[in-house]
Amino acid sequence: MAITKSAKKAIRKSFRRRTRNIKKITNLKNALKKVKSLVNQKKIEEAKKMLPKVYEILDKAAKTGLIKRNTASRKKSRIAKSISKAR
Repeated sequence: MAITKSAKKAIRKSFRRRTRNIKKITNLKNALKKVKSLVNQKKIEEAKKMLPKVYEILDKAAKTGLIKRNTASRKKSRIAKSISKAR
């Protein structure tokens, strides 16, 4: 257990960051799943409408260091590719 005042503060800080990161990761995963399911159901127009929102979530996650920049780029590329292929 933390003894010093700064260590206790660090624990509180890391807990807040962890909860925030978990929310963002969950939001990201749900958005990706939703787009993939729309593509699988051949609802291409709905998937296209959702694409900018997914891009925004991925870019913000990459910007804050939640995921790496290239990971975000790869996911965006694969989503766009799957939508264009499903036509």
